[in-house]
Amino acid sequence: MQPSRKKSPLLSSVTVTMKHRKNSNLSVFVVVFSVFLFGVFMYNEDVKSIAEFPFSWPKSQEEPSKGVTPVQETLEKDQELPASVGSRTSLEEPQVDQGPGEVQESDNLKSSESKEDEEKIELQVIEEDDEDVELPPEECDLFTGQWVFDNETRPLYKEDECEFLTAQVTCMRNGRKDSLYQNWKWQPRDCSLPKFKPRLLLNKLRNKRLMFVGDSLNRNQWESMVCFVQSLVPPGKKSLNKTGSLAVFRIEVLSPALYSFQCESDELIVPGVIKDVYNAFRFYLLRRAENDSVSELPNLTTIAPCIIDRVTVLYDYNATVEFYWAPFLVESNSDDPNMHSILNRIIMPESIDKHGVNWKNVDYLVFNTYIWWMNTFNMKVLRGSFDEGSTEYDEIERPVAYRRVLTTWSKWVEKNVDTNRTTVFFTSMSPLHIKSLDWENPDGIKCAKETAPILDVGMQFNVGTDRRLFAVAANITGSMKVPVHFINITKLSEYRKDAHTSVYTIRQGKMLTPEQQADPATFADCIHWCLPGLPDTWNEFLYTRIISRT
Repeated sequence: MQPSRKKSPLLSSVTVTMKHRKNSNLSVFVVVFSVFLFGVFMYNEDVKSIAEFPFSWPKSQEEPSKGVTPVQETLEKDQELPASVGSRTSLEEPQVDQGPGEVQESDNLKSSESKEDEEKIELQVIEEDDEDVELPPEECDLFTGQWVFDNETRPLYKEDECEFLTAQVTCMRNGRKDSLYQNWKWQPRDCSLPKFKPRLLLNKLRNKRLMFVGDSLNRNQWESMVCFVQSLVPPGKKSLNKTGSLAVFRIEVLSPALYSFQCESDELIVPGVIKDVYNAFRFYLLRRAENDSVSELPNLTTIAPCIIDRVTVLYDYNATVEFYWAPFLVESNSDDPNMHSILNRIIMPESIDKHGVNWKNVDYLVFNTYIWWMNTFNMKVLRGSFDEGSTEYDEIERPVAYRRVLTTWSKWVEKNVDTNRTTVFFTSMSPLHIKSLDWENPDGIKCAKETAPILDVGMQFNVGTDRRLFAVAANITGSMKVPVHFINITKLSEYRKDAHTSVYTIRQGKMLTPEQQADPATFADCIHWCLPGLPDTWNEFLYTRIISRT
């Protein structure tokens, strides 16, 4: 992990001067050409003549193209962008802030005044945010710290602005009156988490898959991550589809590059200008796709007197954020995502391949398994297999069964994960808050009506987390040949008695009635979490690891 990450300004300007012929009395005007260079043009040989493209901005941009590798990351701050042979460049301050999905409009017709037979042209390229992202030191313990109130930067998104949240987690919409649970920020003791920048995360996820695998708490975190990234994606370019155990949030944005040219009227040589710009920029993008670090763009040679007026590169992403339902990671009789409320839960600790085939070729894998282990003290282990119709089982102690399952999982990871491509995370136990006496509130009813975290970090309390399972997970993930990032959310989440969905949620697919909400002792959900809320912090840990990875 690096101490800091330097980002490029949102809009960097390069002023280009180009020598013109003396004593020219020709009038000067601006001709604007809008050129679509979709990813298919960057990677396929079947390229139409770019001179055939219309001058106006095509309406077809509104529809995404399937299966096309998007244009790679935009120009870095320190890279040179020569615009013509023999020109000299000088940096200027940015003049316009532009969002990720906006198109830089062409300038109106204007006159250019000559001074000492030279003309200044501005060439603009959209860049990343202009602030530095300070990364914590690699050795810093991110999981030891305290909760601090922050109503300026929290929440990281708004409940009513994330259309993909389910009714299970939209507590405010479901009737919760207090919103302070959204305004708490985790502050590590010895360092700070980096400022969250959704575009930076999306840049890291470009052409990649991020998958959460596990139980409903990982689904809780998955919904949070979807809200993290979806705000930057325009309507029509994002979708959510569920098939069996797999839910896929897909981002498909193919953005064009817009070129503007300035020419002298009597010597307008459009095909030559466009051809040279197209070839040079196509080469640049191919290099970026292969190496992601190009020191300079080849000279964009033009046929005088036509020169480049502006180049606008828009962001594009081809990413998925996925959730795969596997509450025990291994095969069980609770694997049906729609019919999994089974009291008599039975597992096959050594059977994982049916699930594992869906986890291959994923770039970021985030695993968890815990809450489904907590119904009984002993676990039922099937003799034989479900395919054979076996019904007999043995009962073994919970930690023993948990170790067998994670041993099977670790073997699958070491056999199937390519560390050159895939980063693996394992999230520790998400706690319950069932008894208010655990945090010394004799008048409380479970987690209902709790409005603030436990702020005394020295307070000794026990909310019933099975530390034996925590130890198994920490030991196995820490001893694997494949590096696994252990995301220790347990203790910091135990402080958050205020953040559960409580009675502001659904049960068996239906919203709680007013009568049920008035009976929190029976109906309060003190397992899952409101969104925005605590799972956003869990994702900040993922975000930190992902953006730190070179």
